[in-house]
Amino acid sequence: MERTDARTGAAHAASVSANLVNLACFGVREGVYALDVAHVREIVRMAEITALPMSPALIEGVVELRDGVVPVIDLGRALAGAPCEITNQARIAVLEVDDLVVGLIVERAADVLSLDASSLEDPPSLATQAGYEAVRAVVRRPDERPVLVLSLDHILESVYRSQLPAQGDPS
Repeated sequence: MERTDARTGAAHAASVSANLVNLACFGVREGVYALDVAHVREIVRMAEITALPMSPALIEGVVELRDGVVPVIDLGRALAGAPCEITNQARIAVLEVDDLVVGLIVERAADVLSLDASSLEDPPSLATQAGYEAVRAVVRRPDERPVLVLSLDHILESVYRSQLPAQGDPS
């Protein structure tokens, strides 16, 4: 009879899960984008957004949730300049990173992908060499559009930069 040490089994399970990546997927226009589920606190139905005067250009406003007031960014505007189309499928993905809570407006919540970390590919080198940092990885899927794994840091940096005055602007 073979015996298994519970500690060894736990260590093996941890190493297997360490190679597993869970991605929350969202649709914006024709694209499918993803973020690590570790950053997703919840996904809620679209709510009324209250404008936030003098906020950075990419902040649409704030929404009131159970835990408080959360700033909201339109992912469509943050990525491509065109706002998300608000339909009854639109959602707000509430994210948390480094004690910062922010909502992302998306046109639809797609699904959660669980895949091996080796399935993540680098974005095309031409894009990264040109300074494009919004996408940190790509997941190719047979007969479907690729999933673009977003850099949450880059999205937040875009929000910060949207508040800066344009070059040559005296304000």
